[in-house]
Parts: sequence; C-alpha cells; structure tokens
Amino acid sequence: MLSPADCPDMQTLRDQIDLLDRELVQLLAKRATYIDRAIDIKQEVGLPASIPERVEDVVTKVRKNADEVALDADLIETLWRQLIDWSIAREAQTIDFE
Repeated sequence: MLSPADCPDMQTLRDQIDLLDRELVQLLAKRATYIDRAIDIKQEVGLPASIPERVEDVVTKVRKNADEVALDADLIETLWRQLIDWSIAREAQTIDFE
C-alpha cells in the first residue's frame, strides 16, 4: 500500500482506496464467521439473538476506537449499528425460529 502522500494522481489514489475497500470487505466476511459461531453458542446456552447490553457495549468500544484515531465517532456508530442490526437479523433467522 502506498501512503496517501505517495499517490501521485487520482487513479493511483483510487486504486489504493479500492485495495482498502477489498480488505474491509474481507474483514467483514471474517466477522460474519464469528457471528455464525455466536449462533451455535447462543443456541447451546439459550441466549436470544439480540442482547441490548452487548449492543451498547460494542457501540461504546467502536466510538472509543474512532476517537483514538480522530475518526468521526457518530459516523462509526451509525455504521456499526447497521452492522449489528444485520448480525442480529442473521442470528435471529436461526435462533428465534427454532
């Protein structure tokens, strides 16, 4: 990866952004495998798909992480709440209907 300062033109910059986007998608896919494992564990111990306290814990942590790297914490919270909602819906397809 080039640093942003080392990108001499827009095409190079766009190529670097595309690489980062690919990495982000791969990380989200990896995160989804942990959600799938959570489904198994939650079923074994009788937990529901949605655990509001955990949701708020995750949001608090990502907001803190965003602040630490000078990223807009409100934006990160919005993105993560959508990601969490998707994850809960994924879990609920199995957990809440069996």
